[in-house]
Amino acid sequence: MELDFPELHARALDATRRIVAGVGDDQWTTRVETSNTDVRTLVNHFVSENYWVEPLLSGESFEQVGKRYSGDVLGEDPIASYNRSAASAAAAFRTPGALEKPCHMRASEPRILGSALCVNRFVDVLVHGWEVANATGQDTRLDPELAEAARVGIEPDIVKLRLKGIIGDALDVPADASSQTTLLAFFGFKG
Repeated sequence: MELDFPELHARALDATRRIVAGVGDDQWTTRVETSNTDVRTLVNHFVSENYWVEPLLSGESFEQVGKRYSGDVLGEDPIASYNRSAASAAAAFRTPGALEKPCHMRASEPRILGSALCVNRFVDVLVHGWEVANATGQDTRLDPELAEAARVGIEPDIVKLRLKGIIGDALDVPADASSQTTLLAFFGFKG
């Protein structure tokens, strides 16, 4: 069965939107231990990367896009900013031919296809959403289908991500662990 990553990505955006909307006014400065930052900074990170999707798929470089969306992209209304960024990213990946487009990431790295970017954004949004839920006392259960698809999607790249220092060491989990537990363990998180 082939996974439809643009649709899975859109579902992860919806799930994470509920979590972002559930952040209390007094929780934006709450520490997110798993990312060594606070809630607002982490949400700003993945919202800005949502905004990156369309320009990257249009041929702009990582450096160009990163400069445009550096700094605070959440403004006074983080939920509205999240909604705009999510709608843009979801629409970009659903555009015919988007998954076959080469994306110019860092100059020191080879181009990747839009399909790889889609998997990366799907997993990123899902896992960061879990981190925000965990830090703010919200329900941390991931949709089992999304967790399994994310596990399958990211597993081939885990060693490369670890070698680049993007993620830390994995946790050991039993062979019969749930997809959510296994996925989060890839990133060194207990869940």
